[in-house]
Amino acid sequence: MKAAILAGGLGTRMHPLTCDIPKPMLPFANKPIMAHTVELLAKNGITDIVSILFHKPESIIDYFGDGSSFGVKMSYVIAPRDYGTAGAIKYAEPKLDETFLVISADVVCDFDLREVAEFHKSKRPLVTVALTRVDNPLPYGIVITNGDGRIKHFLEKPSWGEVITDTVNTGIYVINPIVLREIPEGREFDFSKDLFPRLLEAREALYGFTASGYWKDIGSLAEYGTSHKDIARGILKKEYVRIGQGARVSPSARLIGMVILGENTMVGDDVIIENSVIGKNCEIARGSKVIESILWDNVKIEKDSSLNRAVVASNSQIGERALLEEGSVIASNCVFGPDTHVKPYVKIWPGKKVEEGSTVSTSIVWRERWTKKIFGAYGVTGIGNVEITPEFAATLGAAYGYMLGKGSYITTSRDCHKSSRMIYRALLSGVLSSGVNVSDLEMVPIPINRYELKALKSSGGLHVRKSPYDPSVIDLKFFDSDGMDLPPSKEKTIERLFFGEDFQRASMDETGRLSFPFYRVAEQYKDGFLHFMNAKAITGKRLKFVIDYAYGSVSQIFPSILGELDCDVVAINAHVDETKITKTKDEFDKSLHQLSQIVTTLGCDFGIMFDAGGEKVFMVDDKGQILSGDAALALMSILYFRHSGKHAMATPVTSSRVIEEIARMYKGRVIRTKTSARALMEAAQEHDVSFVGERLGGFIFPKFQVSFDSMLSVAKLLEYMSKEDVPVSSIMTEIPPAHMMKVDIRCPNQLKGKVMRAVMEDTGDNPVELIDGVKIYHRKDWALVLPDPDNPSISVKAEASDEATAKRLLDIYVSKIKEICILEGGKE
Repeated sequence: MKAAILAGGLGTRMHPLTCDIPKPMLPFANKPIMAHTVELLAKNGITDIVSILFHKPESIIDYFGDGSSFGVKMSYVIAPRDYGTAGAIKYAEPKLDETFLVISADVVCDFDLREVAEFHKSKRPLVTVALTRVDNPLPYGIVITNGDGRIKHFLEKPSWGEVITDTVNTGIYVINPIVLREIPEGREFDFSKDLFPRLLEAREALYGFTASGYWKDIGSLAEYGTSHKDIARGILKKEYVRIGQGARVSPSARLIGMVILGENTMVGDDVIIENSVIGKNCEIARGSKVIESILWDNVKIEKDSSLNRAVVASNSQIGERALLEEGSVIASNCVFGPDTHVKPYVKIWPGKKVEEGSTVSTSIVWRERWTKKIFGAYGVTGIGNVEITPEFAATLGAAYGYMLGKGSYITTSRDCHKSSRMIYRALLSGVLSSGVNVSDLEMVPIPINRYELKALKSSGGLHVRKSPYDPSVIDLKFFDSDGMDLPPSKEKTIERLFFGEDFQRASMDETGRLSFPFYRVAEQYKDGFLHFMNAKAITGKRLKFVIDYAYGSVSQIFPSILGELDCDVVAINAHVDETKITKTKDEFDKSLHQLSQIVTTLGCDFGIMFDAGGEKVFMVDDKGQILSGDAALALMSILYFRHSGKHAMATPVTSSRVIEEIARMYKGRVIRTKTSARALMEAAQEHDVSFVGERLGGFIFPKFQVSFDSMLSVAKLLEYMSKEDVPVSSIMTEIPPAHMMKVDIRCPNQLKGKVMRAVMEDTGDNPVELIDGVKIYHRKDWALVLPDPDNPSISVKAEASDEATAKRLLDIYVSKIKEICILEGGKE
């Protein structure tokens, strides 16, 4: 059997280490990562190897030559551009005329590849995918197989809501060359994102073989460090040369744990080295400490220096009494003077000089601590001036702008808080520095930004606000050209640029322009809003209601719109107050109870409370009853089906089954979506629906805009109720009964995949829905098991016709999750 090694990746996530060498040539235990791959193939009897190269191919060819020194026959194919994984294999098709194995050059692995090949031979599929089980499946492709190994489900780089197993694709494949016919020539094409889904859709035979042993994809600096720690912990069992030829260690030096010293390396008096890998021709001078660190070749550490979990690339020099803190990464050919101090997680690019006594510190200090990602379920959130600082915001703005490209236009806004204003200005500085132009709407509700963004045909936008729920937190929301939340692919691109600092600033003449079109924007929104509404129906009814503006910027826009609709409105908290735009749960509940009292005291038709950002609404009926999120969604669904003349709506998988029952009453249909705001917006844009609603107070009317808008939600409620002859409380009696329960169970992130696999394996004959998490139907009742995307917990929801049945259903899955967490040593 032949093997094809994919060795063409750019390795940008490994910057600054890969600025001047390709990722396959990164040293791992003093050998290039790719050398370990070649040795693995040779050990398994695979000696005819084709290496497919793209980025900096010369260094790989120079090192491996014809492969004879490794006991293999090595040939090379150099692609003219990045074709993706499958596209690269297609480019090498003339050399792959028999069944062959594909493996990446940047994985560390000790699988028995003969077992994978024998499995493929016995099943005779088009492709066999080598699988393994991991603690965190998010960076990989998850795979579900049936009893004999045939692949049923494949999803590349899932969100936590899509994680239904801890079994992942390792990127090691055994392939029948017939498959190459399915790969287009000359364009980017990926195995996991393109080819495998196409083959599964065509019902072709793809099999998975769960291999035993060690496997680690060296895709990030963190994984690079972790894989070296696995050597010290004995997890990765390989033969290593502990002390290279010509290496000398002073009798007073102490080598603790697993230490690897390269050839001709010198370790001086009283040096302490613990669980570290030191390359060739290095010098570590008297009194220095090297703890869990990685030094490449020709590194010089002068006396009394201290390195703690650091990486220092080749030909760099660290001066006397220097301190490199945890996670610091020093690229090649750097020189640090005496008494320099590198803060945690700082990265230094190649060839830099740091003067004596300098402290190198940037906002990257906290980033790795933040789960190695910036974006969460609700955009970018963090503690103001601690996690989200002006320095952080400026870098993030530059990364976002660089992704959009010089000359692009974006539309931006903020709330009224002074901290939001500070971070907002820093963000704009970063965006402008990338050559992107900004239309600054200043203080407006989020829906107006989204609306104007699309009207101006901007490439994107952003909004900065103080969190509505936590007084210490700031939220940064980013939008695409349709005014929707950014898709995960673009969020990951920004994260990659941000962490790698892999972007360029514009020149002086290319700096972006800043404009302020607020007054024109407010009028445009109002005109579009009134054109969309059936204003005549509303003005004829003269409904009376209460609005709590919650001290937000909606109070500066919506009153003039309501003035055109001739409504009888009682407004409270209708001015901007930066000290009151965040509410604790107790304050939120108190505000709703106050709204309820005013509605009943004044005999109003209903009451509405806005959120401070102008996206969500919370309702009280004519009897002062506070509507839950599910009740409000059911009310809006009834009114929509009854009065819109439309027959389709969308709602998340977490919403009550009551919505389907309502739809059936009016011969309508319901499309279920994932739980994220982006998924709801995509449903509004892509499906033939005229209403999208969720159980947290957010409603979308796509013909106006494909995002939440509390002002439009209130106006549509007015329009619908103007056609009713009964009050809101009477409509609520039409909602079918149902009982929903929810519990959040603490579950370490590394166990989430295992939990979801166990849930999937135990569904039996019950129908299962995999839109977001795992939803298991028990006749009309259901339970949903959904991992939290940001926290170490799993949410379990159950709905049934009565409370006792819902609780019994909930307990089944709660017990299962707790059992797994306890067995694996976690705490539920």
